[in-house]
Amino acid sequence: MAEADGDKLVIAISSRALFNLDDSHEVYERDGLEAYSRYQIEREDQPLEPGEAFPMVQKLLRINQLLDGGNRVEVVLLSRNSADTGLRVFNSIQHYQLDIQRAAFCGGESPYRYIAAFGAQLFLSTEPEDVRHALDHGVAAANLVSKRKAGNDADQLRFAFDGDAVLFSDEAERVYKSEGLAAFQDSEQAAAHRPLSGGPFKPFLAALQHLQREFPATESPIRTALVTARSAPAHERVIRTLRAWEIRIDESIFLGGMDKGEFLKAYQADVFFDDQQAHCESAGSHVPTGHVPHGIANQ
Repeated sequence: MAEADGDKLVIAISSRALFNLDDSHEVYERDGLEAYSRYQIEREDQPLEPGEAFPMVQKLLRINQLLDGGNRVEVVLLSRNSADTGLRVFNSIQHYQLDIQRAAFCGGESPYRYIAAFGAQLFLSTEPEDVRHALDHGVAAANLVSKRKAGNDADQLRFAFDGDAVLFSDEAERVYKSEGLAAFQDSEQAAAHRPLSGGPFKPFLAALQHLQREFPATESPIRTALVTARSAPAHERVIRTLRAWEIRIDESIFLGGMDKGEFLKAYQADVFFDDQQAHCESAGSHVPTGHVPHGIANQ
């Protein structure tokens, strides 16, 4: 058994996030498990169409070609399929020449319990229940909700993150929800020199930063952006928090409540993570979007 590599970036992804399984899922919903199994086995030599996260996975795996010293980025498949029905998924992986070697086929059960065992820092799925389980166990996770593939064909991989309840804890958002905007602004200004606690995506951002340091800043295959509804004066605490964490983020966009979608389109995000459904709906019409069901907005 291979030991976990602390320098490795590991992404766990569900089969429905990697490939378009809408047709077969419809068979399952309409006709049941036996019909679904038969449908997949009869078509196991027909490659599946790429799903929402497919371009992101291609770019992630391409990073290994730019680095000497082995496999620094790994993608692991976690699936509710059985190995029997999942053969079509692995055949599709081989068809597209994706270097994905490890997988767990869980026969209808949630695969979240294997995320930590594989050492994954991020889990992407289309099953909200699995995503919530992962978050509850301390792993960054998102439910892909947009059904939109990335429009960015460049080799550079672009991640975009909301701030509160995603990169940061929801402590400031709780003030906003309970006391309003003015109280939020006053509270954040008063606490400007006190770093925010980390949210569920802080370890993943740190892992990205660790990988970015392997490249000159102008040649990194990864770019990160903070896209937040915050504005001045609430910006200062965010900047000082990232400084205290010793994490560099490439772009910071403070929108003061403006719609995020057009900005994410301009940034050409490969994936955007946000805790609020309304923001995800707006962003999802422009870029692949993951809902992070964490914090007060999801209670």
